[in-house]
Amino acid sequence: MSTLDVQPGIKDIAPYVGGESAVAGADKIIKLSSNESALGPSPTATGAYADLSKALHRYPDGDCRELREAIAETFGLDAAGIVCGAGSDEIISLICQAYAGPGDEVLYSEHGFLMYPISAKAAGATPVTAPETDLTTDVDALLAAVTERTRILFIANPNNPTGTYIPNSELERLRAGLRDDVLLVIDAAYAEYVGRDDYTDGAAMVEAHDNVVMTRTFSKIFGLGGMRLGWGYVPAQVADVLHRVRGPFNVSAPAQAAGVAAVGDTAFTARVRAHNDKWLPWTRDKLRDLGLSVTDSVGNFLLVCFGDADHGAEAADAFLKRDGIIVRRMGGYGLPDCLRITVGAEDEMRALVDSLAHFLGRNA
Repeated sequence: MSTLDVQPGIKDIAPYVGGESAVAGADKIIKLSSNESALGPSPTATGAYADLSKALHRYPDGDCRELREAIAETFGLDAAGIVCGAGSDEIISLICQAYAGPGDEVLYSEHGFLMYPISAKAAGATPVTAPETDLTTDVDALLAAVTERTRILFIANPNNPTGTYIPNSELERLRAGLRDDVLLVIDAAYAEYVGRDDYTDGAAMVEAHDNVVMTRTFSKIFGLGGMRLGWGYVPAQVADVLHRVRGPFNVSAPAQAAGVAAVGDTAFTARVRAHNDKWLPWTRDKLRDLGLSVTDSVGNFLLVCFGDADHGAEAADAFLKRDGIIVRRMGGYGLPDCLRITVGAEDEMRALVDSLAHFLGRNA
């Protein structure tokens, strides 16, 4: 049998593993492992998806024109700078494919999204991490880690899985400290959840600089994770490059239709945000009252860390599963003592707190 040569770096990739969805023997599942929307998709988006069921033999619009215009209208952007993809994961992958290769480095923070090193290695580049401070992106550490080989710097803001963020002033300082030939990619997957006055999604920086890109997703607040839909806001020269390397029909027609409807249903998006604004701090405070360490997350999830060896993250995860509650272990992110917990519906969050209180031998 012949042995086929594989491109450098491919065999070094640890495949991405998504959040679990099932527990053997459980009658009812509470899935809090994938940062999915607590309220699901907009009914308008569901209807738009269903309406496409009789036209599945037709190719989608390869330009995603209506979707790009809907995104532009909702967020006040230039539609020409929007590139759509099969989730923001594809945009991240395309960026690495286009701007990094063998001998190049792709930089990101210590506990950054796992798709950054995966996409870097797939392109033949070397992923490099910079330490964080208090589970928060450290701009000075990132700048210190930049070398002559650095080609891309990814920053998730807010970060997944920590939920922490850096303010606009720090983003600007980071950009100012980079060479013009380093592409700064601001992954703003959770931007819609953030209500802090000093936060920015990075769109203005894209418009002001030639080496800044912003990525976004429909998988979180818009509840379309199953559709695999995302987008990037990029300078003209980057848009030209990404359109050359992406597939000609990389976004399905149902996904485009659902995306147009979802981004236009601002009332439903506001409902989702309001739900998160209530149950994120409620859950955080309840878990802190149980003696757990919880980050001050601004996303739709919490990073919960366990310091007691007898009541650690592994044991807590197993205990929760016995109650049919699925959360996310964080060993793959270098946080073995932590669990990431999505904000779900009210009854789900109450059940989570009760289960962890029982696990810890405390009263909720």
